Amino acid sequence: MPDLPIYIVDDDDAHRRSLTLLLNLSGYRTVRSFPSAEAFLPWAASAPEGVLLLDQILPGLDGLGLLRRLRDDDVTMPVVMITGRGDVPFAVRAVRAGALDVLEKPFDRSRLIEVLREIERHLPPPRATGQPAGPARKRLLALTPRERDVLNLLVAGLANKAIAHDLGISPRTVEVHRAHIMDKVGARNLSSLLQIALEAGVGQ
Repeated sequence: MPDLPIYIVDDDDAHRRSLTLLLNLSGYRTVRSFPSAEAFLPWAASAPEGVLLLDQILPGLDGLGLLRRLRDDDVTMPVVMITGRGDVPFAVRAVRAGALDVLEKPFDRSRLIEVLREIERHLPPPRATGQPAGPARKRLLALTPRERDVLNLLVAGLANKAIAHDLGISPRTVEVHRAHIMDKVGARNLSSLLQIALEAGVGQ
């Protein structure tokens, strides 16, 4: 495994130490942590290529604000957002802002390492500026009209119950459509599904 640098931005000292220890034990030797977005920003542009683990709740500039600032500064570092809220609207905002994945607290060690391994396999970052959207659009060709309706509403930030209400179907049917969509496009979770959809121009 390459020594992929990992950067942690989290204002919780204990959580930063815990994440650092977990990553070190998993083979990641280069781990740097920062207590705020403001502490990380001056260092971000010149940082060696790595992955940013970013907590949403921060003093001053929050996680989404930092994501947007990095995008505006043309910093294409892969970002995994860590949050206490795992709802669809937040996931949509995070992916739109540039996150590759969203982890909801509490998460276990295996889930975090799985996400990092997946990112390693796809470096350079798949959301790098200027990536063509064609391959993502091709993945959506297999969707039925109803599945496209569900996907459009997911990208708009609606939860399953709201989608069910809008389409006149049951929440369980929405879950079935969502599972079929993820299977057809090869999405491993909601964040990757949203990423594929946004790259294909859905909701734009």
